[in-house]
Amino acid sequence: MRDSYLPYGKQWIEDDDIEAVVKVLKSDYLTTGPTIASFERKVADYVGAKFAVAFSNGTAALHGACFAAGIDESDEVITTPITFAASANCVRYVGGTVVFADIKEDTYNINPAEIEKNITPQTKAIIPVHFTGQPVQLDEIHAIAKKHNLIVIEDAAHALGAKYKGQKIGALSDMTMFSFHPVKHVTTGEGGVITTNNEFYYKKLLQFRSHGITRDTRSIIKKNDGPWYYDMQFLGYNYRMTDIQAALGISQMEKLDRFVARRCEIAQMYDEAFKDNELLITPQLLPDSYSSWHLYVIQLNLEKLNATRKEVFDALVAQNIGVNVHYIPVHTLSYYRELGYKEGSMPKAEALYKAMITFPLFPKMTDSDVYDVVVAVLSELEKVSK
Repeated sequence: MRDSYLPYGKQWIEDDDIEAVVKVLKSDYLTTGPTIASFERKVADYVGAKFAVAFSNGTAALHGACFAAGIDESDEVITTPITFAASANCVRYVGGTVVFADIKEDTYNINPAEIEKNITPQTKAIIPVHFTGQPVQLDEIHAIAKKHNLIVIEDAAHALGAKYKGQKIGALSDMTMFSFHPVKHVTTGEGGVITTNNEFYYKKLLQFRSHGITRDTRSIIKKNDGPWYYDMQFLGYNYRMTDIQAALGISQMEKLDRFVARRCEIAQMYDEAFKDNELLITPQLLPDSYSSWHLYVIQLNLEKLNATRKEVFDALVAQNIGVNVHYIPVHTLSYYRELGYKEGSMPKAEALYKAMITFPLFPKMTDSDVYDVVVAVLSELEKVSK
């Protein structure tokens, strides 16, 4: 057993990150200053988008995207049940109806064929989620969106640094959300960003994150009383990121490619260690995608084990291996069940949930850490194999 607990994910903060934050702390601006714009430009340039708008967290960013897209009480939005609740909650925040579409068994991502089956005259948008960092089948999803005149908002909380057919995720759809929570690829503590090539969405997002207020004299209808004047044109929110967070984000973005490369190395080490083991099923990647490997999720082959998923989970935790489960299917959570969503309606997602476990994966892991995970997994599975 390991001497210390190995979490499933963890940030990597270095001295230059701390220095960048201290520099802002000594400056004139702590929040909503020039560092925000610099961070936004850094992210936009990295993914190849024209615009980026920073938010206090990824959930707030998704809320902003739904608002900018004009989603309201009359609209339906299709997303996956295998995701964090925010991917669906953002639709509810603006009054829309969430429609879940089941996943593909091989990639765990939303199935484009299931999206097509669930489209109605009320469908306004699709929120595909790049689960674990593997891009969804964007060509198929974009074709469906074009056919039905739908907006595509990518939830790329897991996918900063990922590529689809050689192009970085972040500038391929109407809007894309990235998260900067500490377990993500780079961190701002908490934080999120929407990237877009659409200037209308960009301006809406900027205004939405700051109470719906504008100081742009060109868009103020009422007579301008003076240089202090501003106008609130709709009900927005206080979803602003701070310059302190942005400073950390700028520093962390310099390390992103290194961090993603290390994640890929760790995933390959897991793949090699488990490739011939019939007691578990390793992730499958599409040949035209490059995963940024936010999570390494396996399925237990429960038919070949004399143990439940919980028993295996508990045994690994007892060995100080910080496994986790991502995620409980959103439609089975109490809030959504109270809205009428039924357990049993998403059979592939529900089957995946019953067998899945997330192994530790973060760039600061050493080869020795990876070895500890592999040894613990193989030994515990061998103990309960039929």
